[in-house]
Amino acid sequence: MKNLTLIFYFALIPFLIIGQTNKNSFNPNPPNVEIKGTQVQNIFSEIMNQEYELNIHLPRYYDDAARKFPVLFVIDSQWDFALINSIFGSQYYDGFVPEIVIVGITWGGKDVNVDKLRARDFTPSIQIQYGETGRATDFLKFFRNELIPFIEKNYRVSTDRGLVGSSFGGLFTLFAMLTETDLFNKYFLTSPSLQWDNGLLFKLEEEYSKKNSELNLSLYMAMGSYEELSLFNKMVDILKSRNYKGFRFDYKIIEGAGHSGAKAEGFTRGMQFVYERPVVNVSSDILRKYVGTYEIQPGVTAKIILEENNLYALPPYNVKIRLFPMSETEFYAKGEYSLGKFFFDDK
Repeated sequence: MKNLTLIFYFALIPFLIIGQTNKNSFNPNPPNVEIKGTQVQNIFSEIMNQEYELNIHLPRYYDDAARKFPVLFVIDSQWDFALINSIFGSQYYDGFVPEIVIVGITWGGKDVNVDKLRARDFTPSIQIQYGETGRATDFLKFFRNELIPFIEKNYRVSTDRGLVGSSFGGLFTLFAMLTETDLFNKYFLTSPSLQWDNGLLFKLEEEYSKKNSELNLSLYMAMGSYEELSLFNKMVDILKSRNYKGFRFDYKIIEGAGHSGAKAEGFTRGMQFVYERPVVNVSSDILRKYVGTYEIQPGVTAKIILEENNLYALPPYNVKIRLFPMSETEFYAKGEYSLGKFFFDDK
């Protein structure tokens, strides 16, 4: 019999019967809820003269000392870290994303005025009507010279880096993409403030296009249908028309969503897109070799069939799962926490 290493994980939800009790009591000083698997660090930036709080999620198998993990930086962590962390959990379970380290960035210290500091750190030019603004270039220097070295020194992360933000954070994310293209290779964002300084980002993109024909990264943008869409659509059209070499781009207008409501689906789709597994072309001659019955666990078999040059698994629970090739021997199933690798025994 052919052997197939193929791992499937499924949730089994037990039904619990809980007896009623009269011993329930209200705790007037309950402990705070914490996100399991996360930790808090602080870093002081000499560049920004500002303390930042870092909310850090470590992946399930981080204890494997031989591995390094992609890292995703989340700005506006005070609002979006919990959301991103939750989305990651579900997308990892469904097999859409790999294990990653998530680093959320917010402002430390007492009596923090988040609105004021966001305007200072995330905007690329001075607009005096918004107070202190225009330090996005310095904030990027903080990433390059202080934050990323701190993370790489203390955590096992690779150079596969992502950045995610919304609103002013989306503005900063695009600014980073156009001005420090080697710092991150994955970007996703919602509702970017493209109106800033009379559309400054459009000028920056045009300047970039005159000097460069490549943009080797992935970008996903989303916006709610109830928002003002004209500038968003303009940026989409421009980016599509450039045909930058190496540029992966997708976008979505989320029906029935407003400025903040676009985050949940926008971040989900963005995470799926930028971390999408590769699909390679494998010849039918090679695929045909894998057709047969396989032992996936002792005493448990699954059939592999070939239809229209695509492989499908027929496991014992009466479903049909398409297998997408990552290489000539490794395959995965979309929407499943699974990975299959073919090898043959000598029997």
